Amino acid sequence: MNTAAQLPPLVDAATLRAAGRQPPAPFRLALTPAFGPQARELWMQRLLRVLPGKRIVGEARLVGGELDGRRVLAKLFVDAGSARHSQREHEGIAALAAAGIPTPPALGMLALPGGGRALFTEFLDGADTLLDAWRALADGTPGAPEALALLAPAFALLGQLHAAGLSHDDLHFGNFLRHEGQLYLIDGDAVRRHASPLEESTAARDLAMLIAQLPRTWDEDLAPLLAAYRASNAAAPGERALGSALVAERAWRLRDYLSKAGRDCSLFKVDKRFRRFTAVWRAAAEQLEPLLAEPDRRMDGGRLLKRGNTCTVAQVNIDGRPVVVKRYNLKSLRHALSRLWRPSRGWHSWREGHRLRLFGIPTPAPLALVEERHGPLRGRAWLVNEFCAGVDLLSHLRPTSAPPAAEAAALRTLFATLHRERISHGDLKATNLLWDGRDIQLIDLDAMRQHRKPASYARAWRRDRQRLLRNWPADSELYRWLDTNLPPAA
Repeated sequence: MNTAAQLPPLVDAATLRAAGRQPPAPFRLALTPAFGPQARELWMQRLLRVLPGKRIVGEARLVGGELDGRRVLAKLFVDAGSARHSQREHEGIAALAAAGIPTPPALGMLALPGGGRALFTEFLDGADTLLDAWRALADGTPGAPEALALLAPAFALLGQLHAAGLSHDDLHFGNFLRHEGQLYLIDGDAVRRHASPLEESTAARDLAMLIAQLPRTWDEDLAPLLAAYRASNAAAPGERALGSALVAERAWRLRDYLSKAGRDCSLFKVDKRFRRFTAVWRAAAEQLEPLLAEPDRRMDGGRLLKRGNTCTVAQVNIDGRPVVVKRYNLKSLRHALSRLWRPSRGWHSWREGHRLRLFGIPTPAPLALVEERHGPLRGRAWLVNEFCAGVDLLSHLRPTSAPPAAEAAALRTLFATLHRERISHGDLKATNLLWDGRDIQLIDLDAMRQHRKPASYARAWRRDRQRLLRNWPADSELYRWLDTNLPPAA
């Protein structure tokens, strides 16, 4: 039996609301008397998701009463809107169940001491999300059989949802659970009831949300997934409606993701101070903390890759993890004054790296950014990227022959994607393209830009194209192959 000294701390909803991103897990919650015959306390054992001051989701155990020892998934609503959100969650779960959509059943809902509500659902031991499984396949070949086998059931489940007159406002892969061969849809708070059949615009929006989770390189390989959707819902949205919804959804996802790269959220840890700004990929924050605290000292102890007036680049090992640190220097007082009011080149590269990653364009993962600041004024900046051990194309490709088959395919895919998204690089020399054995990684993103207007992009692409071709003699076989296979200059 646990002694008082061994018990997790007893908290209430007000304590959890004030705890922000780091509730004191494990913890205990006293349950209201109305729930007393079933259980007296909730013991939260493992946190799965935290929305600071709003919602806490985790694996828990009920203590006392009829449900003593029962493992549950506990969703704790602790903000001012807890009654509304918990009720909507409960009703959404009921609507899914009534429609025959697999979802973990609700076991109970109650008020919490200190304000707030708790909702319990069955805990699916050993379950993983569709997102967990997809991460292992996301960089593979579009339309690969194993990827289709993973994704098609989700599209079929969405078709079933729509056929029942229901929609879902948050259709990301993390809201699909896989357990013992069954796919479940979760997050009842996002479920909405509609007249049946569903309006075309609503169905197109949901379907676009799901498709937008995939890299753009999948656009030519969606037919089997759409067939799985139509097998469950004959009233599928038309091609025009789906196309419009997909454009809107992708634009929203891009804006949302890039805005997150500059603010504290579940993906990024951001610290804004008068003299310093730091943004770091949250999953890497603890490991990179020593580097971010003293970037210059760590660079001095690393392997110098480039020393220039405007930037210095070094490879640094952090607990055996190789990263590349690029420091953006201020070469003169005039240069420093010219940069004071503008976003740093480090910030621009940080943002563009995340843009490329969202589009599925290979580039070393941007891990962290540090900027010197004096209030709104900017100084030097340090950008930390994942290390890529590839060899640059100037060294790798032979001017006397066309690229090998793998490199040729990677070049076509890379430039077709950049061309489709109207992205120009701004310094497209061959040393900024690295062959890693499978993909061509794009680096040095200081001047990268996504153009809204076709005319602006056409001018920038002509410059990029000419800069790349200048790496090899105009009468060489490689030059001729690139000139034929690159998107044409407008």
